[in-house]
Parts: sequence; structure tokens; C-alpha cells
Amino acid sequence: MQSPDFVTTGWTIDKWLTAYRSEGLTARDLLHVLRAQLKANDTAWIYIVSAAELDAQLDALESMGDANALPLYGVPFAVKDNIDVAGIPTTAACPAFTYIPEADATAVARLKQAGAIVLGKTNLDQFATGLVGTRSPYGAVPNSFKSEYVSGGSSSGSATTVARGLVPFSLGTDTAGSGRVPAGFNNIVGLKPTKGRFSTTGVVPACRSLDCISVFALTVDDAETVANVMESFDATDGYSRTAPAAATYFSTRPRFGIPASPNWFGDTQAEAAWLETLENISAFGAELVTIDFTPMFTLAQLLYGGPWVAERHAAIAEFMKEHAADMNDVVRTIVENAINFSATDAYRGEYRRADLAREIQLLMKDVDALLVPTSPRHPTIAEVAADPVGVNSQLGTYTNFVNLADCSALALPATLRADGLPFGITLIAPAWQDAALAAFGKKWHSSVNLSLGATTQSMPAITAKNTPPQGYVRLAVVGAHLTGMPLNVQLQERNALFVESTYTANNYRLFALPNTTPPKPGLIRCPQGKENEGAEIIVELWDVPVQQFGSFVALIPAPLGIGTLSLHDGREVKGFICEGAAVKGATDITHLGGWRAYIKSLQK
Repeated sequence: MQSPDFVTTGWTIDKWLTAYRSEGLTARDLLHVLRAQLKANDTAWIYIVSAAELDAQLDALESMGDANALPLYGVPFAVKDNIDVAGIPTTAACPAFTYIPEADATAVARLKQAGAIVLGKTNLDQFATGLVGTRSPYGAVPNSFKSEYVSGGSSSGSATTVARGLVPFSLGTDTAGSGRVPAGFNNIVGLKPTKGRFSTTGVVPACRSLDCISVFALTVDDAETVANVMESFDATDGYSRTAPAAATYFSTRPRFGIPASPNWFGDTQAEAAWLETLENISAFGAELVTIDFTPMFTLAQLLYGGPWVAERHAAIAEFMKEHAADMNDVVRTIVENAINFSATDAYRGEYRRADLAREIQLLMKDVDALLVPTSPRHPTIAEVAADPVGVNSQLGTYTNFVNLADCSALALPATLRADGLPFGITLIAPAWQDAALAAFGKKWHSSVNLSLGATTQSMPAITAKNTPPQGYVRLAVVGAHLTGMPLNVQLQERNALFVESTYTANNYRLFALPNTTPPKPGLIRCPQGKENEGAEIIVELWDVPVQQFGSFVALIPAPLGIGTLSLHDGREVKGFICEGAAVKGATDITHLGGWRAYIKSLQK
């Protein structure tokens, strides 16, 4: 049993797994010590699991397998209190609304199946209506760097529990920026997925047609690990969907669209941090292109100035009939504006949304992603109290349009302002470009030389995940088996674990093979003496259970096969290779850097 002063603050997922897999520590010991360190008067928490509730989860965990078998074995996390955890009250930060769900939200269930452990439910702006973190009867959640400043909302508690290192990741929700603004204000990562990528079954709706579960984490790597566990089609969620086409990755010199003349609402510290960040990201290798954000700003106004307010009312209409007086005054006033919109207004609003979304999507064809300040200002709690609606609206300047336009987004730390507060940026890309955002985000975050969240922990070096779990074979896939591609299901059917997206060594060439269904590539190692004719090619690494590996290999048709593949960092793994004779007459696509870029080129 660990001593009560044993500290796990600031541990990443990797650190938690290493403690179990290599250091002889147990989940039961570590998590009981951690739970005992959580404080009931901390306004970030609405509910902390009891010792008995923790033991029940640990009993279930021990019956599922060991630390080598589960990707999130014994990793603690927090859940925003508008997401159901079986047997634990869901309040949506409104005590009169409280109910105890019988089942976990689908996303929570998937995390538990991967071995993760719920430590508690976190505070939020009531009914997920707000970007400030102050609209809760459980108390305002202070910023993790300076307590007089807002933490951001609505996912305030989820963000600050991660920023302070109490848990390595947490779940939030994001309708208008609630998974991004708190990340920017607390120096952490906020992953806002493509709508429908994660199931929202078991989530108290804000605007159900726009809602996403989001992920807060100390690193992009951790956020992506969690996202890959939660991603799934869920027939119980009418808005759940699967990627219609595979994502592409940014080029080595990505092209980002930035707003022409940002309005900083008097926050000169934020403006200075933005200008510093633009210099840094240009030096990092990105090309910055000024574009007209008028369509984005116009679309953003529809969220609270249009009929989507009525969708918020639809989510809690029955509750409000009897309990309107039990609601936060600001939240109630916002939702009651639904009376100003008719069904005709709703249709007209949807037509306007579709037209603006199309305009935005056409603008984004000329760039890899949009690059924006996560928020144009960072207010104090007192400033929000003096103008709760006006300040909140300002915080959503670069977030409110994103879900309406069906985009993916990733909030990233950028720098510390001169006053010591964090300043964050957000990358926004079309739907299903989540992997591209994460790949760039990992490299950017590792370059900014910031501590993790509000902890003293340093950013871990980007190191290869060298060893697959016992009983697994590490496999590099390059084409139709990539995430989102037609044959990826063959890996999922065998319970393979996604590890990372990476690159081959620079002595490979990639070809599009003719007459293959679905289309397949051929990866060829350059012959000795011609290594300089090759390039690094994007691959994904998957860990395949040994007992399932044979049946997977049996599905591979000639001229493809499995051999040994060299990666850019010197590792060698099993991977797809191709007979040299098969590439005669094939299309050389090496210059595109990977299969996804080739598939995208066919769609133009």
C-alpha cells in the first residue's frame, strides 16, 4: 500500500501505465491514495466517488485482464456532470434536475472497457450553457493559474482537474466551444472531434444536433489515445456516424488561414501573445494566409442569436415547466429566448447555416486548417459578473461557428502571456481531419517549451512506443487498413489496438497498384545504392493479438505480404511489403507522402 503522501500529480497516461507495467505498483493502491487526496470543497468537483464505488470499479477491472492487455488499464479520469456514469448522480449543475442513471454513457462505457477508472463528476456552467465556468450553484471554478480569472466553460471542472494534474484526462462537452476555451485558459489540450465521431448517448443535450463529447488532456498523445478508444458508430445515437473518407495529413509546410484583424476587446496581453505565436509558428514551418472570417462570424451569431436557442429549450422544456425558478438566472434568461423563434424561423436558420457552412468549407479548400486564438481575451470572474452575457459572447468569437460548420478542432497551448496567464491557439479543419490535427499538434506542443497544464511537469519527449503489450504483434499499415479506410475493419474485428501514426525510414517508395479492389498501395524499399530516391511514408502502427495475427495475414492477397519495415526513428516492425515486379506499370505516388493524400487527389 502506498503512503498517503505518494503523489501522482501531473502523470500522463503513459506514466500511469508504466507504473503498473514496469514499477510493480497496483491500481488499487494508487487510486485509493489519489482519491483520498481529492477535496470535497474543491469547486471543480460535483461528485467524488466513494471508496466503495472505487473498489467496485477496481474489482471489475481485475476481472477484465492485466495492465498489458488494456490500453487504459487503471488510468483515472473525470467526467463532466452532464455525461452519465451508472449509479452516480447526473446534475448538469442543477440540483433540481438530478437523476441517477442506470447505464454509462456510451463513451464512458468504452473507456471503462479499455480499463479506465472514473474518479468523479465535474462542475460546469449549468446545462452546458456558457463559456465562463461561473454559472453553477456549486460555485465558480477558478482558473488553475490565477484564481481571480475564469477557468472557461462550460467544461470548467473537467479542464482544471486535468490542468492541476489530478487526472491525466477528462471528458467535457462542446457545443459552442466548451471543450476548447477552458483548454486555452488552463494550458492544456482540448480535442473537439468531428460531430458524430463519439457517441452522445447518455449526454444531457445542450443543442443535440451540434453536441460533441470532448477530451481534455495534458498532451495531444493522451487526447488521441482516449479519442481512439471512444470512437465508434453507435446505433442508439441518431447523430452517430463514421468517416465517409479517410483523413489526409498536412504537408511538411502546412498552410493555415488566420483572421485579418482580430478584435481583442481591449486585452493587449492576448494580442501580444498572438503576435508572438504567429512568429513562432511561422518559424516552425507553417505558411500563414490571411483570410476573410466574415462568414465564420456571421454563422457564429446564429448560435445564440438564432433558433438554436430553441434547441436548448427543447432539451429541458419539460423540466423548465415546473423548475424554471431552480435554474441559474443567466442560463434561464438565455433559454427563455426560445419563445422568440418559430418553426419557420428554425427552417430559415437551418438554410442560412447550410449556406454559410458551404461558404466556409470553400474558403478552407485553399488551406490545411484555420489557425485562431482559442479566445480573444481572458476575463476575471468579476468582469464576467459585471457583464455575464456580453463577456461570454466575446469568448466565443472563434469557437461558436465550428460545430455549425461541421468542423473538427484541436485547442493547443501556445505560450504564457506577460501576466503569467496561458494563451492558447486552436486549429480548425473540415470534418474527419481529426488525425491530421493531432499529428501536427503533437509536434507543435512539444516545441513550445511549456510545463504540462498548471503543474511543474515538463513535456515528455516524443518517444516511440517501443514495446507492444505481451501477446501482441506490432504491425505497420500503409493503405486500405489505415483508420477510416475500407479494410480497417479487419483490424478492429481482431481487437487490434491503435498505437500511433508515424513514418517509415526515408528509403521507401509508394505506388498505387492497378486493378485492386479496394484500391491498394505497394510499399517498396529502395535497392542498395538508390536509397536517396526514397522518402518517408506515413504509416499507422497497430498492435494485433498474436492469436489473431495468422487469420489477418491469411486475408492479404498477392502481390502484398508481411515483412519487416524500418521506421524513421530506427525501429523495425512487421509491415506491409510488396513484390518488386508488381509495381511495373503502377503509379508512383511517393511524392504525396502517404496513401491518404493519394486518395484525396482522386477526389479533386
